[in-house]
Amino acid sequence: MLVAIGAAWGTTQPLGKIAVSGGHGLFGIIFWQLAVGALLLGAMALPGGRFRPGWRGLGLAATIAIIGTLIPNTSFYISVERLPAGIMSILIATVPILAFPMALALGMDRVSPARLAGLGCGIAGVALIALPEASLPDPAMVAFLPVALIGPVFYAIEGNVVARVGTLGMTAVQTMALVSAVGAVLVLPVTLATGQFIDPLSPWGRPHWAILAGSAAHALAYAGYVWLAARAGAVFAAQCSYIVTGTGVIWAMLLLGERFSPWVWAALAVMMAGLSLVQPRPRADAAV
Repeated sequence: MLVAIGAAWGTTQPLGKIAVSGGHGLFGIIFWQLAVGALLLGAMALPGGRFRPGWRGLGLAATIAIIGTLIPNTSFYISVERLPAGIMSILIATVPILAFPMALALGMDRVSPARLAGLGCGIAGVALIALPEASLPDPAMVAFLPVALIGPVFYAIEGNVVARVGTLGMTAVQTMALVSAVGAVLVLPVTLATGQFIDPLSPWGRPHWAILAGSAAHALAYAGYVWLAARAGAVFAAQCSYIVTGTGVIWAMLLLGERFSPWVWAALAVMMAGLSLVQPRPRADAAV
């Protein structure tokens, strides 16, 4: 299950690149990604019993939708159109690394030499991609690395918000189903106003299938992650971070034919080392 979940999540980066290749506007893609996620996760949340989130639940869902979906997805689709999908998969590994200094600032974590070293590895990994001229197919791509890192920054913010506030009695699947539904409602007016709505009845091509597959993979992988964490513990489930990053690079090579310089492979290795240093420890898991 760990490998299956990580591998499914790893497909979302190259599938996202295929989705933008069809000339569809990013808001149209984001809307359908959220709509598909709301339908799938909503169906999974129904067996959990009656679900009445209330105004506080809706407020939390709107907050998570903005900082954890709309802003990160906007930066993702802007940058994945210009950067290799494999690079995007490596950069996603910075999420837990970035979350650590934020948790320190909020007083939710303590200084740890190992985690500080993990933060240093994350910085070094990004530098290995950005600084050497031979690391990227086109040196001009470096300009879009800061845009690509907006997503991980906001994912890290989202993680700390949820860690502090909780989910107000909702299960994780219920929360993400509501987040997806609220996010779809929020982005729909922008999608329509900018003329980026994607008509599902129009002839389907590869980008349409990529949108559907990527949305379903994300929703199902998330539900699987929650299932795995409940049965095997958060520490074990967190190991899927390695698989998401590693398989994301492999999927980019298989689906898109991407190839990477030695600098990028070195960045991947350094990022993996950083992940291992900032992963939750069994002691923390036991405290939960």
